[in-house]
Amino acid sequence: MSRTRGRLPLAAVAAALLFPATSAVAVTHCKAKTLDDGTIVVSARDVVGTPTWGTRYGNEVTAFDNEATCIGAASASGCTLAAVGMPARTDEPATCVVYVADGGSQACSAWIKRCYPSSDPIPCQVLPTDDIWNTDVSALPPDTMSGTWVASIGNTAPLHPDFGKGPYHNQSIGIPYTVVSSAQPPVGTSFLYSDESDMGSYPIPFNVAVEGGGSHPSKGRGDAHVLIVQEGTCSLSEVYAAKRGSDGSWHGGSGAIFDLGSDALRTDTFTSADAAGLPILPGLVRYDEVAAGEIKHAIRFTAEVTQKAHVWPARHDASSNTDPNVPPMGIRVRLKNTVDISGFSAANQVILTALKKYGMMLADNGANWFISGAPDRRWDDDDLHQLTTLHGSDFEVVDVHSLMTDPNSGKAGP
Repeated sequence: MSRTRGRLPLAAVAAALLFPATSAVAVTHCKAKTLDDGTIVVSARDVVGTPTWGTRYGNEVTAFDNEATCIGAASASGCTLAAVGMPARTDEPATCVVYVADGGSQACSAWIKRCYPSSDPIPCQVLPTDDIWNTDVSALPPDTMSGTWVASIGNTAPLHPDFGKGPYHNQSIGIPYTVVSSAQPPVGTSFLYSDESDMGSYPIPFNVAVEGGGSHPSKGRGDAHVLIVQEGTCSLSEVYAAKRGSDGSWHGGSGAIFDLGSDALRTDTFTSADAAGLPILPGLVRYDEVAAGEIKHAIRFTAEVTQKAHVWPARHDASSNTDPNVPPMGIRVRLKNTVDISGFSAANQVILTALKKYGMMLADNGANWFISGAPDRRWDDDDLHQLTTLHGSDFEVVDVHSLMTDPNSGKAGP
């Protein structure tokens, strides 16, 4: 019998993760919090032997710093992750989750209280370098419908970064993603739009960051996306309108699984966790990219009114509007080369340079000119706000038709 994680204890300890019992002896009721001095401490019950901790399922191999004094009578209380001065003692993991294992047959995990998710280094190449998401479009001609479609979205509407440090109204800002180990067990996942979703089990942790999550981070608001990258397999699992069941299973509006090493597109007319039927992760602005000085892919963006149509590489549309003057899903838009970006901060120049070179792709219905990114505790929200000084008139739609090698593949030609 495989071991899975996913049974919720009493509401009073909702932060804890219990696993279906294969043994009556198992660490339970894991909790984590940050003390006033920044020290992260963990408590648990039913401890067997000496527990260890980690930030990934299956990688709980690190000893607690004060195990000699914090563990006793089958319980743990105030266990610190590392010694004074060590980063692990106070640096909240990107996932905000601490996993705990012991000498028993089970383990548990806990969300660190008052922690907001941050972006994590992705252990895989995000789609092949020849994929349309990763293709330079700076030299391509404007689309003949450029002026019309830009006007439809809004010539005077500002560019808006829909991500940041947060929290905002007790919610994280942006679309979080979670990197899980190859040992993360899959859990049952069902969908409202099952006929267009990839059915089966998804490796979603019990305590996972959901878009729009706040004090209860696994209870998202808005589109409530869940994005999972699995180490080893380089598989990307994405769910829209994700909601966790009391037994640890998940339900969503729609879901899709992508091979990050493949250019393959979904079946035409099929949705994904996004209205355009595309993966979300490849289009997110991530802090680690900006810190490294370069974004090498297109950025996801939204528009309020879209056409009942989609263009390559999009696979799906979500509108009843047949007006050809309204943009279809999948259009590629870039920042005009004539726009002077020298007055922006170094961080914003990285984002704007990417918008000139790789552009942005219309992937969902939403607020006009909102570009998507992952939340991160290192963002400077005031600085990101300077991007709103740019407007729709600073952009143009690109004709990418010449790059299509196969309508059912995201591979871009020379």
